[in-house]
Amino acid sequence: MQHELTYPFPQYPAFGEATEVAPGVLWIRLKLPFQLNHINIYLIEDNGGWMVLDTGLDTDDCRAGWDAVLSGPLKGQRLSRMIASHFHPDHVGLANWLHERFGLELTMPRTEYLFSVTARMGSGDMTGEAHRSFYHTHGLSSENTDAVLGRGHHYLSLTTGVPPSYTRVKDGDALGVGGRDFQVLTAGGHALEQAMLWRGADRLFFAADQVIARISPNVGVHPVEPDEDPLAAYLASLRLLRGAVADDVLVLPGHGLPFYGLHARVKELLAHHEQRCGAILAACRDKPLSVAELVPCLFDRALDAHQTGFAFGEVLAHVNYMLGRRELGLGDDAGGVRRWRGI
Repeated sequence: MQHELTYPFPQYPAFGEATEVAPGVLWIRLKLPFQLNHINIYLIEDNGGWMVLDTGLDTDDCRAGWDAVLSGPLKGQRLSRMIASHFHPDHVGLANWLHERFGLELTMPRTEYLFSVTARMGSGDMTGEAHRSFYHTHGLSSENTDAVLGRGHHYLSLTTGVPPSYTRVKDGDALGVGGRDFQVLTAGGHALEQAMLWRGADRLFFAADQVIARISPNVGVHPVEPDEDPLAAYLASLRLLRGAVADDVLVLPGHGLPFYGLHARVKELLAHHEQRCGAILAACRDKPLSVAELVPCLFDRALDAHQTGFAFGEVLAHVNYMLGRRELGLGDDAGGVRRWRGI
């Protein structure tokens, strides 16, 4: 039986404070300089210390947040190790800082670790012709392309990198933490091999960014893999989660409030993306449109450069998904800009 979403902890912990959400599990928040203004960090009791799940960005606010927690609710206690769910800077940005400051070893899926290394080393290529051509081909103006690429440099700069070695974790592994085993689940779409933790006996599901209560995680296409279909991977992962994880778990997401109602939220997310595909199909029925021209159809608010990059990638993810389902076809390629028409 699916249950509607309920929120057992309706108030966020204040920055620098910690809320116990289950025996041996603490929830803290760190500030982010975006519209989505925080990331949730979870600490799991681990043989006299605390294992850290995700790290925050390399910003003064996030470092200060860690200092406040370690001099406040965790004063006199130790951090034992860390796991990063995926390569996005808000989740892995302080990994090397925590490693160097506290000697924490990093556990992470292999694909996510290697992409963290690649993204940091390859950031100088972002203004190259291949990236510019990617955005031009899908109708983004030169001005907006410059803004998006420049913002990408800033975003990737918000990380200290990852330690030179790590422990790999993969789908199906049992991760022992303080005498308890957590099942590792990995999934694509939002990231490449994002790690989640499930403890059925304690009804706990650490969902990272794969399932969030009030927003849909970004599922986008990037210049490195312009024809990739991450939305198909994301939707498949939701269906697998619905079958693999019980509905009565407490969902502990990377952003937003913890909640009950996993299966109901999965149903909402599946419906949300079907609705977006329907909106694209309706917009392309009368005339072919580029990805840039479709962005306002799905995002009817003003977007800054950071948000424009995410929105553009998400629209293209829906287009690629619909191409795979033969719902769209190439309607026009005038001036080197691809425009899509509903079939």
